[in-house]
Amino acid sequence: MEQYTSLAQRDQAVIWHPFTQMQTAPLPIPIVRGKGSVLYGEDGQEYLDMVSSWWVSIHGHANAYIAEKVAAQLTELEHVIFAGFTHEPAVRLAERLLPVLPGNQRKVFYSDNGSTAVEVALKMAFQYWHNLGKPRRKVIAFHDAYHGDTFGAMAVGGRSAFTAPFVPFLFDVEYLPTPVPGQEAAVLAQAEALFSDEVAAFIAEPLVQGAGGMIMYTLGVLDQLMKIAHRHGALVIADEVMTGFGRTGKLFASHYLTEQPDLMCLSKGLTGGTMALGITTCTQAVYEAFLSESKFKTLFHGHSFTANPVACTASLASLDILLSDETLANIQRISAQHTAFIDQLSGYGSATNIRQQGTILAFDLNTGESTSYFSNIRDYAYQFLLDRGVIMRPLGNVLYFMPPYCTTNGQLAYAYAQVEELLRTL
Repeated sequence: MEQYTSLAQRDQAVIWHPFTQMQTAPLPIPIVRGKGSVLYGEDGQEYLDMVSSWWVSIHGHANAYIAEKVAAQLTELEHVIFAGFTHEPAVRLAERLLPVLPGNQRKVFYSDNGSTAVEVALKMAFQYWHNLGKPRRKVIAFHDAYHGDTFGAMAVGGRSAFTAPFVPFLFDVEYLPTPVPGQEAAVLAQAEALFSDEVAAFIAEPLVQGAGGMIMYTLGVLDQLMKIAHRHGALVIADEVMTGFGRTGKLFASHYLTEQPDLMCLSKGLTGGTMALGITTCTQAVYEAFLSESKFKTLFHGHSFTANPVACTASLASLDILLSDETLANIQRISAQHTAFIDQLSGYGSATNIRQQGTILAFDLNTGESTSYFSNIRDYAYQFLLDRGVIMRPLGNVLYFMPPYCTTNGQLAYAYAQVEELLRTL
């Protein structure tokens, strides 16, 4: 193999990156270490990670407490088949997680990541009705939803350029417009017409649609949509892969709601960004639909690394940190800093539709250009901030903050200042 001198060149010779047009993309930036909210490049450049590395590193990078727990677990048990066997980290994580979820959640099913957590929820929902002898095949979702990149998750996401090559292979879904402020009544009226006794499940990212553009809507309308779903017997799936573990200001976005979901999907912040792990939780009623003398009613789903002990240990350590007084205070502190920064953002005509939910702050870059995911403003804003040591990954013309909870006020102030510089150039 040809010899390359830099890590970026070595990467380019052998690696295919996600969401990247490899022919035109610049060389990737080599990162050699991280600490807290800072990533360090091979060339010594420091980068403030204002998106928690795709929303996973909620406690920052190279957290010493998580590393200590993971290292100890590696010397005891690295993995064991989870069909017919169990282990302490998996049991303890389920025991600790269920009490902090909505009160109706009773069982934990482990998988590998957010997309597979959604796949599991969909299979549970469809087979729930199959096992009851009352098959239902319809799913209702939001137009702008994103639930992952595997086929079931793509099917219940909004149709877009990302899914276009695969549309012939995706099952049909009925869509509701996202009930953004001012559209609630129209969406509720459409929901009343759309929900029927043929709907198996309604799936939603509660309060904030992440990859769809950090679209935010009110808890009241989601409560009403869930009530309509439940009135027709449909199961409600809360995809909290992004919104879970404190992002929206409460431990889970579902805690804002009066109605409770029947199934929940968790990942991303679950392990504090240390490694991959997915969880699908469900109610006792869903679980009991699979209990039978007949093996044909079994949930036939599993992964080689289901309930990996090291990943479960990382999750337990992450949960320790999350539930500490310091982290809970940091979540409120960052939320307050964002709220204060909104006053400054409001003075820029190039920043519109400013919105916040907990530690998530988003706004639209208004330049009169296309607002699609592929707009030129996305590349300009990304590079402008990167050149100033701030990692923000715009969703089209949507710029957003979703920093680790350990981010200091000084680090936030620096990132805010660079965003203001960007806005002044537009």
